[in-house]
Amino acid sequence: MHTADTLSHPDAYIRYWKESYRKDLTTDILPFWLKHGWDRENGGYYTCLDRDGSLMDSMKSVWFQGRFAYILATAYNRIERNPEWLAACKSGLDFIERHCFDTDGRMFFEVTATGVPVRKRRYIFSETFAAIAMAQYALATGEREYAEKAVHLFKNVQHNLYTPGLLEPKFREGFQAKGHSPCMILIDTAARIREAIDDPVLTEQIDRSIAELKRDFIKPEFRAVLETVGPNGEFIDSLAGRTINPGHTLETAWFILEEARYRGWDKELTQVGLTLLDWAWEWGWDKQYGGISYFKDCLGRPPQDYWHDMKFWWPQSEAIIATLYGYLASGDPKYLEMHKQISDYTYARFPDREYGEWFGYFHYDGTLSQQAKGNMFKGPFHIPRMMLKGYELCNEILACR
Repeated sequence: MHTADTLSHPDAYIRYWKESYRKDLTTDILPFWLKHGWDRENGGYYTCLDRDGSLMDSMKSVWFQGRFAYILATAYNRIERNPEWLAACKSGLDFIERHCFDTDGRMFFEVTATGVPVRKRRYIFSETFAAIAMAQYALATGEREYAEKAVHLFKNVQHNLYTPGLLEPKFREGFQAKGHSPCMILIDTAARIREAIDDPVLTEQIDRSIAELKRDFIKPEFRAVLETVGPNGEFIDSLAGRTINPGHTLETAWFILEEARYRGWDKELTQVGLTLLDWAWEWGWDKQYGGISYFKDCLGRPPQDYWHDMKFWWPQSEAIIATLYGYLASGDPKYLEMHKQISDYTYARFPDREYGEWFGYFHYDGTLSQQAKGNMFKGPFHIPRMMLKGYELCNEILACR
């Protein structure tokens, strides 16, 4: 057994994980990506890496230029003032500013190794990840201009998202709907930027997003957060309208718990966060094989997506963070037991003991689907963020003793 062998001594259990998160981040995850992913010639980062770190595709995910830059700056700020991490972060930010913005101010989704545009999508996620990277770099260096850039980019996101007609609609006139993802991502984006610069628009957006979640996406009748609802929160009895993504709900839960903590453990927000955590666990935890499944149907019907029962790296990572937040917020030992369940499942499978880093994709029964360490969607974000947050939360839990 790799974890503390009992929960009868919770302090020892928490200390074990605190040390593990820091060690794994600094001796495994970051070294792997700095060695194999950092493009020291062109700047920025590759993510399409095979099991051993060899490059499979030189196309660059713009999401991950911001995501990894954020991770590097955050590690520099909270773990160790390692100059290599800061230099690698600046490499990503410079690549973003030189190559990743289109003439309309919006960002691309994919570019070549040298930064030639390949693809642009309707989403605002490239911008949100770039903004949190800029904010953390401002904290690391004291260069306020990067915090101001982050706020400017955030306001552009709001303008594009909330001005009708600026973004291409996901659905045409035959299906009127909106998604959970933009609403929830703005909570964390605003919170991360607020660490560097306290512009009132940030907390206002957090309030707006939480209100929208409560009004439109959180459905007590299903004990779930729905991924797609009508323009005013209407339930749509369709494949898309019935979809639950437990990983997203877990992520939303800890975003809300983090905001509750920021506000002195606001009671209402704390209860919302804990409720979403409980619901996500009920829907997501595979009672037969373990792990958090990808999609569920709120009426128990067959989900459409063929990967609905697979176990991906990121929902497991979000569950680890959320259960630690649940324990910090409530002191209820059930969340520590949930943390042990998800940790035992995840750490028995995902870390690659031979080549380093983590596998990303497992079948429903826990057998490996494919061995790549990265692609356009998997890279150095959810796993190192889990370790950074886990280290921070373990410290906070121990400080409360």
